[in-house]
Amino acid sequence: MKLSAYIALVFMAALFECHAQDTNYAFESKTLLIERLSENTFRHVSWLETENFGKVACNGMVVKDKGEALIFDTPVDETASRELISWIKDSLNCKPKGIVVTHFHNDCLGGLAEFHKARIPSYAHNTTIELAKSVAVSSLPQNGFDHFLETRVGDGVVLNEFFGEGHTKDNIVCYFPGDKVLFGGCLVKGMGAGKGHLDDANLEEWPGTVEKVLRKYGDAAVVIPGHGDPGGPELLEYTIRLFKGP
Repeated sequence: MKLSAYIALVFMAALFECHAQDTNYAFESKTLLIERLSENTFRHVSWLETENFGKVACNGMVVKDKGEALIFDTPVDETASRELISWIKDSLNCKPKGIVVTHFHNDCLGGLAEFHKARIPSYAHNTTIELAKSVAVSSLPQNGFDHFLETRVGDGVVLNEFFGEGHTKDNIVCYFPGDKVLFGGCLVKGMGAGKGHLDDANLEEWPGTVEKVLRKYGDAAVVIPGHGDPGGPELLEYTIRLFKGP
């Protein structure tokens, strides 16, 4: 290994260790991690075993206000989903008011049955519901919408919108204006990430779709990708560059 490459690896490892030490996790178990990102917004992380990419950390979002909470994407399975629901009720002292699924892949709705058992209503793009019917899922989202859905939490709102195809035909993003946090889901890549799972992707439309998101939510203080660390609008810009190519 060249010296320059070795130094780069050491530097990245040091950055990772520093980030781990500085992060104040709200909850941590073997199957679920919850990190506070702003006053009322949290990232939940669970891990999906995949054939091509190994064990993959998958992000979701929780938004709270005035004793209520909304969840965006389930953890990957029912065990982690039960933990998340319990944490919202017992630690946040909030009533889970609903869950929004951002696309039909298992890292977004793998634990949906557990939310339905807890009588937490679910919402998704109508295309997500149709696509989910074609794959083996334990539970389908209950309430569909076409292009835009405003979900209320306490005195706040979260704006859920379909901007176009990219990672999948149905991928939506969710924006919480109260804290200026955007959950991009798998439409948005973490900094330095590769293109990832492309079986259901529209590579031609992907960069243009994210450009639309950037034009509308380019002032977001925090952007949460589907996988990897949160950042700012630079994650949108990185995703555009990644799929536009040179």
